[in-house]
Amino acid sequence: MINAANDPTGRSGVSGAPDPSDASDPVWSGTWVGERLGVELVGDAELSGLLGLALRRNPKRAHLLVSNVLGKHVPQSPAVVHGHGFALGRRVRELLGAAGARTAVVLGYAETATGLGHSVADGVGEAPYLHSTRRPVEGVHQAGGFEESHSHATSHLLLPEDPRLLAGRGPLVLVDDEFSTGNTVLNTIRALHERYPRRRYVVVALVDMRSAADQGRLAEFAREIGARVDLVAAAKGTVRLPEGVLEKGQALVAEYEAVSTAPAGKGGTSQVTPVDLGWPAGVPDGGRHGFTPAHRARLESALPAMAARLAEALPPGARRVLVLGFEELMYAPLALARELEKMAAGLEIRFSTTTRSPVLAVDDPGYAIRSRIVFPAHDDPADGPGERYAYNVAGGGFDAVVAVVDSVADTAALHAADGLLATLAAHTPDVLLAVVPSYVPPTGHRRAAASGPRAAAAASGSRRFEATEAKEASGLAPATTAEARELSPSGANAPVTPASAGPPRPVTRTTDPHAQTPPTSLVTERPPMLPDPLRGPDFSSYAPDEVGWLLRDLSEVTLEAPTEEREEAIQSGGAHYAESLPVEYQPTEQYQALFHSALEASAERIALAVGVVTETVLAERSARRPVLVSLARAGTPVGVLMRRWARYRHGVEVPHYAVSIVRGRGIDANALRWLAAHHDPADVVFVDGWTGKGAITRELAAAIEEFEVSDGITGFDPEIAVLADPGSCVRTYGTREDFLIPSACLNSTVSGLISRTVLRSDLVGPDDFHGAKFYRELAGVDVSVGFLDAIAARFAEVVDAVDARTKELLAADRTPTWEGWAAVERISEEYGIHDVNLVKPGVGETTRVLLRRVPWKILARAGAGADLDHVRLLAEQRGVPVEEVAELPYTCVGLIHPQYTRGATGADGKAVAV
Repeated sequence: MINAANDPTGRSGVSGAPDPSDASDPVWSGTWVGERLGVELVGDAELSGLLGLALRRNPKRAHLLVSNVLGKHVPQSPAVVHGHGFALGRRVRELLGAAGARTAVVLGYAETATGLGHSVADGVGEAPYLHSTRRPVEGVHQAGGFEESHSHATSHLLLPEDPRLLAGRGPLVLVDDEFSTGNTVLNTIRALHERYPRRRYVVVALVDMRSAADQGRLAEFAREIGARVDLVAAAKGTVRLPEGVLEKGQALVAEYEAVSTAPAGKGGTSQVTPVDLGWPAGVPDGGRHGFTPAHRARLESALPAMAARLAEALPPGARRVLVLGFEELMYAPLALARELEKMAAGLEIRFSTTTRSPVLAVDDPGYAIRSRIVFPAHDDPADGPGERYAYNVAGGGFDAVVAVVDSVADTAALHAADGLLATLAAHTPDVLLAVVPSYVPPTGHRRAAASGPRAAAAASGSRRFEATEAKEASGLAPATTAEARELSPSGANAPVTPASAGPPRPVTRTTDPHAQTPPTSLVTERPPMLPDPLRGPDFSSYAPDEVGWLLRDLSEVTLEAPTEEREEAIQSGGAHYAESLPVEYQPTEQYQALFHSALEASAERIALAVGVVTETVLAERSARRPVLVSLARAGTPVGVLMRRWARYRHGVEVPHYAVSIVRGRGIDANALRWLAAHHDPADVVFVDGWTGKGAITRELAAAIEEFEVSDGITGFDPEIAVLADPGSCVRTYGTREDFLIPSACLNSTVSGLISRTVLRSDLVGPDDFHGAKFYRELAGVDVSVGFLDAIAARFAEVVDAVDARTKELLAADRTPTWEGWAAVERISEEYGIHDVNLVKPGVGETTRVLLRRVPWKILARAGAGADLDHVRLLAEQRGVPVEEVAELPYTCVGLIHPQYTRGATGADGKAVAV
């Protein structure tokens, strides 16, 4: 839903008038443009005090709304500039409540709104602040970006030092100076929400200037993403533009452009006086990489001493002083100007900044930009050299100008004869230069990158999402338990649920040698960024919304080895089964016919099980939206079907990801970190196809417990939801019958053309997801989507049966008995195997043995029918005996050759008895 601003008049509690003209001058600073172009500004009474009009050199939009209280183009009292942002922040705090304010993050837009956003964050209180930037920083990984289509410089980057800043579950407050069409903000939210979904957003602007049509879009957008979007603005109105205004505006710009630059002043010989501010070490110069409440406290304690140094350096007799910031560097000079204004009695302090925006200047009281000075860029910008501007400085009557730049911009170009300092000196008697150290995250927080800002820009450019396409290129480091909390609809914090005890732990397990050691301090070590999920059609034949694979693409690596060679290496201890892949089984025509026959016969039965397990999950998590996380790859088709059921029956779009879990190595810890950074761990439901003896169930429980200790992230529930639970290993299932699930009949061609997962140290580093391959070359025999569609087509037929069965299950005792594990232990001893890992119970596991391993024999329950037709066919093709057993808790059990070497087979490679 969407809420309009609480106060439709937008009263902010502060006021300010345009400074270049006399405050008593009745001429509105938009009169000149209005008279010549017919542009009208209509709305709240406050608008004329907040805004003027100018013309810009921009082929996309002729007019420019010039804020009188932003501190960008119009020099203004720093108290007024900060006061408007702070008041908006206070309104946000009232809207969110104290709990919401504590979990909020404020995001400002470069360059114009960097200082405004920071001031809003001050008003919110405890909120950290981040602003977008057009300056790539060497070695700092890009956590996102967007395109601002109407702007003169469109590309924005998001470069937080701590990428979890964007991944929190609390409200995100987006701040811009004006909300016109809403395109930039809405596209930013859409892109961020796709990767870091949250329940609440607040859009903040000095003025809401949307048309009636654009106002309706915001409500529709909120419904579309399923989140609450609030709007807070100081005033509301709209701009009425007559036909042909763009062409008329361009003609006016061409007519007046030649005389718009201020001529050199009379002086031109002013001395530039450097001032050592004594900036506190470690305090960022702004929000480019994030600015926390702790940073704010340190800055505020240091401000009096820094302002005193500036006051001492001012020339005697100075009365009117401008503190001039530099493009995105708005907040630091604003804070210095505010402090100087408070302590320097008798001084009239004004604040504005330089800018990239090319605007026409006209020396007329009814025009917002009275003068313009031009100088070359002096910070080696990534997009190359160009002109920069300062407006309403020339002719402003300033006795001194304090230029505040960061150290990156303190270059030879700044001090050159045509640079900013010399240009200022032509228009004021005294120029002071204060340099704020440019904050760059310590090396331990960054990834290596090519040297130079342009190289960094090129490296990040390929990873940039465009807001118009709603793409983003990044993953995030793990969230702490506190960061994983989110606002409940009532506004109270919902605690993260601790993990349950889970099933019995195995006697022994192998520690994953690739597991990342968690950082002991966020100050000294930063978890690396993680990539976005892989999606079809680039990875898998599933539609992109069906599943996101938290895997590394190893498609170009040869990983397949002959089955007999793999088996010998695995059983000899020379290799782990996850270090290679079996050669993909190519089914015969007879086997393919069996698959399609089995699918036709069992589709309704599977649809019933899908509905039951999904309804059970939804019922037991009625207060939350589940996030399905399937265990790749057998669990992935089931996860997709569960997602489809939730959408079909309830209209609910459930997120679905696939992750890797490896017996003896645990679940992919980096995948858990990614999930914790993007979702509340308590919402995650792990999904698999079926249970055999319950080894993966135990593996997951042990891995989650280890992860909680290593990373301090709690809330993941190790309970697995499965389609079939013949081993009685889990509480959440669709059925406990052991029957044929056709997706078990094939390998990648029924699983989105994805291989089983791979974990090998030379291919998967400590900061990578586990790997897998996409077998694009098998597209001609792929039945993955056909399998899903065949099951989903039966949903309507089983609705009543699903409701009845779910009701029964929810009322029943579903405590796992682990009878399957007991049966496997008994079979292992009876057949002299003495290794439960070589006993694979159930139709699904038996099929895997026949497709991937070297089978020894198959045990089949006496009287088992068509469910085993494909098993009998595969066994015949591989020369594996099928032994009927009267008392068997499963339909069948596959036994892997217990003493396998390549010499243990016959000359034809078929299995022989021990």
